[in-house]
Amino acid sequence: MNPILISILLGLTAAAANIFGGTIIVQRHWERRYLRYFVALGAGFMLATSLVEMVPESLELRGKSAAFLILLGYLIIHFFEHTVTPHFHFGEETHRDEFIHAHKGYSVLLGLVIHTFFDGIAIASGFLVSNWLGWLIFFAVFLHKIPEGFTVSSVMLASGRSRGFAWGSSVILGGATLAGVLTMALFRHHVAAGLPLAAGVTIYVAASDLVPEVNKEPGARMALLVFVGVGLVFLLDHFFHIH
Repeated sequence: MNPILISILLGLTAAAANIFGGTIIVQRHWERRYLRYFVALGAGFMLATSLVEMVPESLELRGKSAAFLILLGYLIIHFFEHTVTPHFHFGEETHRDEFIHAHKGYSVLLGLVIHTFFDGIAIASGFLVSNWLGWLIFFAVFLHKIPEGFTVSSVMLASGRSRGFAWGSSVILGGATLAGVLTMALFRHHVAAGLPLAAGVTIYVAASDLVPEVNKEPGARMALLVFVGVGLVFLLDHFFHIH
């Protein structure tokens, strides 16, 4: 299948996971604690995917200058999360009885839109390099998509917005993911820049966003799930990657 077509289809799937995460909050019929397992598993999977697969491919595509773009990708997300959306932590659960100013809700949405846009860039960049890398990045992205939708919807509800607006915010995140895929499809000849940027973003999300959330949980179960996520990458590489 054409790599652009499959990227778009999987981008739609990832976007649907964002929306599903928002639905969890709006409907309030789901067991929220299971989302923590997605966070821990996704942290390990994303960390291994970025460092073991995306970084080496980026260096092969672009040489030493790829390292600069990896750092730039990392810093872009750091800038938006800690300058535009200061004191925001990915995955934090908020409630309506916690007062959040409306502008803080919008800043969180903006930060996550930038984040999810690069999720789409990562998926499409992976498939432009190889089917193996594309699928690996997709699974890494998909594992944290539900908590993303959960996060943005809960923040919007806590800032006094309606359930419809909160759910719509998760739809916006899904749209940003698809926009990232389409942008990379349009600029497919610049994959040598897109992949290292996406690698830096992926490292940031895994190491600076997700792992600290895992570390807040008591007990060893959540921490061990990070290792399970890492192990899944190596298992997939062993059984499915054609070298």
